[in-house]
Amino acid sequence: MSRIASTVPPEGAIIPERHPKAPPVGSKIPSHFGHCFGCGELHPTGLHLVAYAGDGADITAQFTVTENHQGAPGLAHGGLLSLAFDEALGKLMWLLRAPAVTARLETDFLKPVPMGSTLHITAKITGQVNRKVYSSAEGRLDTPDGPLAVRAAALFVIVPMDHFLNNAPKEYLDHIAKSPEILAFVDPDFEINP
Repeated sequence: MSRIASTVPPEGAIIPERHPKAPPVGSKIPSHFGHCFGCGELHPTGLHLVAYAGDGADITAQFTVTENHQGAPGLAHGGLLSLAFDEALGKLMWLLRAPAVTARLETDFLKPVPMGSTLHITAKITGQVNRKVYSSAEGRLDTPDGPLAVRAAALFVIVPMDHFLNNAPKEYLDHIAKSPEILAFVDPDFEINP
């Protein structure tokens, strides 16, 4: 029987230091791909989640629920809310300048999230052990201090950049070649030969 990975950091986990070249405090964390359904500004029906670097191992993010994000009429689809938290928690990796994949994501839905509302997300790294990065987040309705609607916890695993690039379509590699600031956060020595 397979062991299920935990989203709770084990004893001895550390809170990692921000990378010296992490996005500056308060700055917008760039989208890794313009057509990403979670954070891409070019996706016509995506979440368009926007995230900002905090002053430690944390970020804030937000997105507004539109008619394109409904499950039940007038309410955000639970799967899309999980996507929003996967995206926000994944943005934490920009603070470490480390490419990573989601190994486990747990989402608790506490209140309905109505269409037209804005979900304000705070996310933080709760621990790191080698390549495993543990994190948690909360989402509040309409204001950063609004009612708690969604909670999530995740385990990310740091992977080599090749994990993404070996599977990336040419369009993505072209996008990176035109946006060197994206890879500058992750790997300042990485070069693309277009």
